[in-house]
Amino acid sequence: MTDLTQILTDLESGDPTAAEQLFPLVYEELRALAAAKLSNEKPGQTLQATALVHEAYLRLLGPGFEASQQWNSRGHFFSAAAEAMRRILIEIARKKRGPQAGGDRQRVALPDIAATAGENDIDVIALSECLDKLGQQDARAAELVKLRFFAGLTRQQAAEVLGVSVATADNDWAYAKGWLRAEMADCEHN
Repeated sequence: MTDLTQILTDLESGDPTAAEQLFPLVYEELRALAAAKLSNEKPGQTLQATALVHEAYLRLLGPGFEASQQWNSRGHFFSAAAEAMRRILIEIARKKRGPQAGGDRQRVALPDIAATAGENDIDVIALSECLDKLGQQDARAAELVKLRFFAGLTRQQAAEVLGVSVATADNDWAYAKGWLRAEMADCEHN
């Protein structure tokens, strides 16, 4: 059993020092994942990787944490962290769409400094809603998208967390991308 797995086991059994031991072990890796995810966000994102990691960690182990929550492996813990980061980013995107934040008004960039189109143009809320629909049809493919897109894991890392081969993860990734592309295009036309 790795140190991280042992600490997670201690945490589940109610050891009060386990959370203090866990944070230094996972901090740098969580921060790298958060930074990778935030680099794909739309311009104007004010959330820093450090703040995203701290908020996700608090949601996982902060006030209200129940020792009954079980993480049976390193991959399971990082999967839970990816889901926490996803939810935080969705909440922020929803707040920005609210009337106090300007609602549906769009920021218009000057032509000479406009950002190029690409991943930065993804509507995180629409993606999340479509991802929930995908999860009803293919839970593993939806989890793979969360791990790759929201947590920034590589093909190999995501396959390891899901307990599948890289080839299976690649097939799921191709399917999920196509499915989400079609579903999001339908949402834009409605």
